[in-house]
Amino acid sequence: MGTPVTAAPAPVTAAPAAKGPAAPARPRATGDTGARTEAAAGVITDARARIDDLDGRIIGLVQERMAVSAVIQRERIGSGGRRVNLSREMQILEHYRGQLGRPGTALAMTLLELCRGRV
Repeated sequence: MGTPVTAAPAPVTAAPAAKGPAAPARPRATGDTGARTEAAAGVITDARARIDDLDGRIIGLVQERMAVSAVIQRERIGSGGRRVNLSREMQILEHYRGQLGRPGTALAMTLLELCRGRV
């Protein structure tokens, strides 16, 4: 008897592709929301409407703040004082920073700028 003969290993080949339903196509964005589903687009649209309402109210409050600030400045200047009260502005900056963090300071600075010199 001689040396046993062994067969060479069979080459590895890829299995044939399954013949099932095609993979779902990547969903397209829905409207201008950037959402990939109708449900998400609906939530985003509703939330955006709420943000638009809030922005309108914020703008109205800023305009009201500007009017009140103008009254204060008019009275201060009329009584011989300065247009701007720096210690009061520092209080406002500190308040916004305390409530909103570092970005609150930038927001307060913008509000103060909007409210200065409108007399």
